[in-house]
Amino acid sequence: MYYLKITGGAKLGGEVRISGAKNAALPLIAMTILAKNAIEISNLPNVADIKTLILLLENLGAKAEFKGENSVKIDATTINSTKATYDIVRKMRASILVLGPLLARFGHCEVSLPGGCAIGARPIDLHLSALEKMGAKIEIKQGYVVATAPKEGLNGAIINFDKITVTGTENIVMAAALANGKTQIINAAKEPEVVQVCEILNESGVKIEGIGTDELIIHGTGRNLPEISNFSVIPDRIEAGTYLCAGAITNSQITLTHTNPSHLGAVLAKLADMGFRTEIDGDKITIFETDEIKPVEITTTEYPGFPTDMQAQFMALSCVANGTSVIDERLFENRFMHVSELARMGAEIKLNGHIATITGGELSGADVMATDLRASSALVLAALRAKGETQIHRIYHLDRGYENLEGKFLKLGAKIQRLQE
Repeated sequence: MYYLKITGGAKLGGEVRISGAKNAALPLIAMTILAKNAIEISNLPNVADIKTLILLLENLGAKAEFKGENSVKIDATTINSTKATYDIVRKMRASILVLGPLLARFGHCEVSLPGGCAIGARPIDLHLSALEKMGAKIEIKQGYVVATAPKEGLNGAIINFDKITVTGTENIVMAAALANGKTQIINAAKEPEVVQVCEILNESGVKIEGIGTDELIIHGTGRNLPEISNFSVIPDRIEAGTYLCAGAITNSQITLTHTNPSHLGAVLAKLADMGFRTEIDGDKITIFETDEIKPVEITTTEYPGFPTDMQAQFMALSCVANGTSVIDERLFENRFMHVSELARMGAEIKLNGHIATITGGELSGADVMATDLRASSALVLAALRAKGETQIHRIYHLDRGYENLEGKFLKLGAKIQRLQE
């Protein structure tokens, strides 16, 4: 098992290229199940979660051919099984994204109940009840979701999500693409990752109205498979936010390239509140040093609000601010697992339910353990600033979502090594 050894205190500088978005790539890979042709996906992040989902498709009978590290050609026309087995699905919750497209195309599928990060319940009930409204029969048998569509296929329906769900919206959009008639999704997620799925389907002849709003209308093709052109994955806004926080916590000037600044409004606004000036030049974002890191108040919410996937990184940054910060985590009940590890590094954090109060100070190196993907990145940020040496264990969490993390940080001037236990 690998761990990271980081010696804190180094000033960062230079440029870092932002990879394609993992959270956009996953539904897009699942979407290839709907296509009547092979599709080449470029700007794909070279991370573990992507490889896991592609392996799942290959297990279903699809063909995947990597064209270098960041591009893959997927031919899902050869799928000959509709059972997504526990062995793969347990590794990643996003595997549930194959449920909608498999059911819509083949009329039947069995998908193991998902695994992944332990950051809260994140139930798939919303996915299942929406598919039932479209006529599917859903049963849970021996740890599998067994779904069967009516003989004529899924039918369009009005889906009103009680709670905004990103993967739920993506799953139902893909299911509705091949359904009979019109599906209306009310309280749909508006994340850029959802928007890209909708835009590509819309360009492929599946008419979708309301893209980018909380109400989507999908005109189903009646099981006619669309021809989907090759496409490129959007930049990863969470990776971009993480590197911006790296510049901030080390009080360094760094430039990010290959970003989409329009996806980072909430993150850039909070950095400004903390005293950091940023400059946007096309797809580049530069963060500059500040005289004082100011405390901040953050409430996580759905896009375009402040993303829960950036909460841990800003908590690390708040640990060295000049004053007291407050973070209110509204989306996931278990998403403060990094607090105890930051405390090992000298952070002063008090928890009251879903509210964390952070009193800024200085951090010291320590042995810490990653608990989930974004918590891992918070520990890396804290280690970059901390006095002395930090060893971060269980970094397989990081490898699920960050491409070449130590390579990118080395290029920026960090003192970081990947070592084997």
